[in-house]
Amino acid sequence: MFEKVLIANRGEIALRILRACREMGIRTVAVHSTADTDAMHVRLADEAICIGPAPARDSYLNIQAILTAAAISNADAIHPGYGFLAENADFVAMVEEHGFTFIGPSSEHVRQMGDKITAKRVAREAGIPVVPGSDGPVRNEEEARRFSDDMGYPVLIKATAGGGGRGMKVVNAPNELASALDLTRKEAQAAFGNADVYIEKFLTQPRHIEVQVLADHHGNVVHLGERDCSMQRRHQKLVEEAPSPALNAEQRRDIGNLVTKAIKKIGYRSVGTIEFLFEDGEFYFIEMNTRLQVEHPVTEMICGLDLVREMLRVAAGAPLGFKQEDIRFSGHAIECRINAENPETFLPSPGLVGDYYAPGGLGVRVDSALYSGYRVPPHYDSLIAKLIVHGANRNECLMRLRRALGEYVIDGLETSIPLHQRLVANPEFVNGDYDIGWLEDFTGTND
Repeated sequence: MFEKVLIANRGEIALRILRACREMGIRTVAVHSTADTDAMHVRLADEAICIGPAPARDSYLNIQAILTAAAISNADAIHPGYGFLAENADFVAMVEEHGFTFIGPSSEHVRQMGDKITAKRVAREAGIPVVPGSDGPVRNEEEARRFSDDMGYPVLIKATAGGGGRGMKVVNAPNELASALDLTRKEAQAAFGNADVYIEKFLTQPRHIEVQVLADHHGNVVHLGERDCSMQRRHQKLVEEAPSPALNAEQRRDIGNLVTKAIKKIGYRSVGTIEFLFEDGEFYFIEMNTRLQVEHPVTEMICGLDLVREMLRVAAGAPLGFKQEDIRFSGHAIECRINAENPETFLPSPGLVGDYYAPGGLGVRVDSALYSGYRVPPHYDSLIAKLIVHGANRNECLMRLRRALGEYVIDGLETSIPLHQRLVANPEFVNGDYDIGWLEDFTGTND
């Protein structure tokens, strides 16, 4: 096992990784920007190294600075968390070339799944159903129009290197195609440095279902059930739950088995998530995330496994200590993402945290790096906490979630807690009757 791990991230996920390392007797190195000098993961790590000024491009995205920090601290391995460099294949390759272990999949698989067109091809060859669409980037408006006319409107234009909800435009009619194509290409170039886009059929009322997988270096693969991530605003997830209220036992079993076989076929290792759109009883692959997901705690709550611990074990070369038949799913879990933003306008709300009180009690978990007196910087994502609750069934889980949200106190900032309180009181959400467009209708942000 590793003696020292460098955590190439910040906030709640850096603290989450640090805790798993400490429980395994592994020393930790926190890297941080000048804006995060007082961050909780910096305070608790065995060592801390400043890698640059506040802007992410000069610190958390600075590959040279991170590798230098790993070298001077004599770290054995680097855990990327999520976001920042977690799915940057060049970073993974450089980590490997410099003699460190990357705690995640190989650079080959990160690169393969980072390109949406390649990922669709690999998924199709592995036996996973995909959304109908172009087989590669569309070269011009004429080609885009031909694909769109053949599939029928609405269609979705997507950046091949996209992620995080950016580089995507829905086209409802032929007269919208040219402007949407131009706009998506410009957005893709600005966000990802790659203007290539492709087109696929737009499903009107799907659920967003993803399957968590775990694989080792010895050919062992298990799935850890599915998560429902349909509660989204502008392709950004806000609430996730497991298992999905939209699936029956047969669908759940079939998609889990299908994904497990596919992951084994492509030779993947570490944790990963296969994401699907689910409509009219059919699953359609949309992408694979080759990293730990923000919403991984809901899976941990229903299956009793520590996914970060398993990532560390797999990266160190250990085989999985269990088989698929050993996995037991228990109860229901829901995660609410708590963001530092206005719950109505969604404008960011960084600032100084006043009184802070995290809810507790049976079945309640809070993943956060907040504390009273901490100043939330304006330079990064607005996610400041994750409230995860578990119950024997979905109804008990919802009742516990209402109670926990009512207890949560974060003074000094505007947060999304009031929005979550509105959600858990809504009959359609309570009944599990929602799709990926529901939240935008609920909040009036579907323009």
